[in-house]
Amino acid sequence: MIEIIPNYHPILVHFTLGLLGSSVGLLILTRFVMHASLKQQLLTVALWNLWLGAIVTILTIGAGWHAFNTVKHDDPAHVVMLEHRNLALVTFAVVAVLAVWSWRKYRPPRRVSALFLSAAVLAAGLLVATAWHGAELVFRHGLGVISLPNPDEHHHGSDGHSHGEADSETPMGAMSNHGDDHHDGEDEDHHHD
Repeated sequence: MIEIIPNYHPILVHFTLGLLGSSVGLLILTRFVMHASLKQQLLTVALWNLWLGAIVTILTIGAGWHAFNTVKHDDPAHVVMLEHRNLALVTFAVVAVLAVWSWRKYRPPRRVSALFLSAAVLAAGLLVATAWHGAELVFRHGLGVISLPNPDEHHHGSDGHSHGEADSETPMGAMSNHGDDHHDGEDEDHHHD
């Protein structure tokens, strides 16, 4: 495994989101485009994104399963992990059905049924809910993060280093002394790598 990431799930999940999200967006767009040639092109791209997204999602689920069983976590994170896993499996099931359905019925590409489009929108909603829980695991619970920044090692002084006035209000009290604080014995020349 590459040293900067604990597993490949964070990489693969972005392809799943991009391909499947684009597919659903393009499927919806085909309902509003009147030009027949453009409508056909959009539908072709939408279906290919769906099929490629379904294939990538198999890899995403596999890497997610590996992460589920190997990433260090606590009890609160475990609850969210279970929700994320369950949503991911349901989402994949719906996407797999859509991929097979479209492969069998819409080759060559032609206007998709309202039922198919509704199922695709449902899949997109499930995908967003799954992604939300995944983001919560990383950004709220810190799962899969090798190192967190230490705000005590970063000070603002008269060296011209400033993030602007908006930084004076840090979320959730992450840093207490933000401004022109100087600590005894500290060099005012800060080097940021």
